[in-house]
Amino acid sequence: MVHRYAASLRPGYDGPVRNLRDVPRLGAVARFVDVHPDNPQPRLIKQVADAVRDDDALIAYPTDSGYALGTRMGNREGRERILTIRDLDDKHHFTLMCSDFAQLGQFAQISNSVFRAVRAATPGPYTFILPATGEVPRRLLHPKKRTVGVRIPDHAVCQALLTELGEPLVTSSLILPGESEPRALGWEIKEELDHAVDVVVDAGETLAEPTTVVDWSEGFPEIVRLGAGDVSRFEE
Repeated sequence: MVHRYAASLRPGYDGPVRNLRDVPRLGAVARFVDVHPDNPQPRLIKQVADAVRDDDALIAYPTDSGYALGTRMGNREGRERILTIRDLDDKHHFTLMCSDFAQLGQFAQISNSVFRAVRAATPGPYTFILPATGEVPRRLLHPKKRTVGVRIPDHAVCQALLTELGEPLVTSSLILPGESEPRALGWEIKEELDHAVDVVVDAGETLAEPTTVVDWSEGFPEIVRLGAGDVSRFEE
């Protein structure tokens, strides 16, 4: 049976994809990792981080604004798989999920005034679009503006994973074609995307609302998407 989220793969794959079962992946079905939402088990977090780092795994994982898809920055195929699952084109603005400001500063250029505003809103359910540094691969940049989305999550499992990984995750909200909100239940993702992702990290139900996206690339805040984060702090 053809999966109802079927989509064509982007250039770079050997052949056409008729459904999500054909997306290249590590195994026959996704590994399901059940972790505590507030005190994630270090052993399990390390196993997920090792899969991302060593095996180029594509994971579904919980954040403070729903579940997301994530992979390491150097995984070209992982980026294509995210586009395929979400049925997006190459113009999609990916986000770098960072553990803290020290890491964020390696990949985004941020002035003192913007830094103060962004720091006051993080960690939290915000994505900030900023000019990228030379550390960001070209394929992750906005093709014209040379910007990148960055964010620091307020979620224990997500933070533990980023700390163990030691680098940002290239990420995108797990909003499937035809839907407007991110998935909020790990077991539901396991059922629907079992043959499309490599690991599902389940930490219970999350908020089913995407991040608020704020574009600071011109030095002032432009609200691109209303979401879970309060925008009143950016209004003059």
